[in-house]
Amino acid sequence: MTVAVALAALMPAMAQNGTVSPYSRFGYGLLSDRATASQSQMGGVGYAMFSGRQINVMNPASYARVDSLTFLFDIGFEMSNAWHEETPDGTRVSDNIFGGGLSYITMQFPVSKRIGVSVGLIPWSSVGYNIGNSIQNGYTTRSGDGSINELYAGVGGRITDRLSVGVNLAYLFGTANNYTYAATDMGSTSLYFRELSVRDYNISAGLLYLQPIGRRDVLSVGLTYSPAKKFIGHARTYVQDVNNETSPTLQDKVKLQDNYSMAASYGIGVGYTWRNRLMVEADFTYQPWSKEKYQGMEDMLADRYKAALGLQYRPAARGAYFKRIEYRLGGFVERNYQKIFDAEGAAYNVRDYGVSMGFGFPIPGYKTVVNLGIEWRHRQATPRPLVKENYLNITLGVNFNELWFFKNKIY
Repeated sequence: MTVAVALAALMPAMAQNGTVSPYSRFGYGLLSDRATASQSQMGGVGYAMFSGRQINVMNPASYARVDSLTFLFDIGFEMSNAWHEETPDGTRVSDNIFGGGLSYITMQFPVSKRIGVSVGLIPWSSVGYNIGNSIQNGYTTRSGDGSINELYAGVGGRITDRLSVGVNLAYLFGTANNYTYAATDMGSTSLYFRELSVRDYNISAGLLYLQPIGRRDVLSVGLTYSPAKKFIGHARTYVQDVNNETSPTLQDKVKLQDNYSMAASYGIGVGYTWRNRLMVEADFTYQPWSKEKYQGMEDMLADRYKAALGLQYRPAARGAYFKRIEYRLGGFVERNYQKIFDAEGAAYNVRDYGVSMGFGFPIPGYKTVVNLGIEWRHRQATPRPLVKENYLNITLGVNFNELWFFKNKIY
């Protein structure tokens, strides 16, 4: 009950996402990959991670690797500074926007020596933009906000000492809002807006295999899968006369089922851990969005691909403070699931790439780690840029590691 109350109290903060991209206007917005702060600082890898000191929602099979006396609690925040640049009609237009907020909250604990459980609240997609342009005898302004989140519970178990499996069950909820203001030179202003509300479930499964190399090294392979599904919820469209302050009038209401759907997701990761000091991992994600539905935008969905590479190095588990700091570096390239059309009707894919770095600072006297990092990301349509975006993101995560379930002996 305490966990449910804590997560419910943080839901409004999750809704205030820091997304500031005009590309989030299309489809469900910008998608998340369930990465924690430490994983984001490594390029967003995680399918093959098996550390018992970090929560890895990307692969629920990793929950089985938590120590039998350990309770983990991880909360993350993000701040973004975005630069947007476009060249409509040969005129260069640019802006600078700030955003940020709570990213996720997760916890993990063992229920036996071979089984671990995790619960938490993580983002699935987010919307946030504000753009405007002139029209004949007036102008329009388009804006959007909102997010779709996952409230999940997962379990992972070890089949053998080397092989573990896991599954996450999640409740998807949230609303993505898109607004259009149309103002004429005569002074009249109308508002058209659409609410896409999702109230649904989701499931994802994972497999993790560890192969010892010699006495101190480990090769790890992780596989994840989430099935495609039709969404449950409603899409509503309203119109309002702003000048006369009338109440919004419902123009259309559509059930999401049979009109909106989510693509299956396939993930594979390969990692190598050297002497418990250096960890290197490469991940690949594939989502066949071109097979899915989004009413009125079916031809604007494209298959999504993402490749990521990351590493983490910790000089020593004990000793001087700077030797116990975790140093991280990573990068990724991605083709987004959104396809954009210009005024002439030409289609363009949206591509992202970025690099990141970070540090895991241990708190003296405790097992708690503060993960602080920075990421630079670039997004644009291709081959014609349309809108160029550059982001500088600061990620902060606090990973509390407590010793629970320990019984003191009485002498």
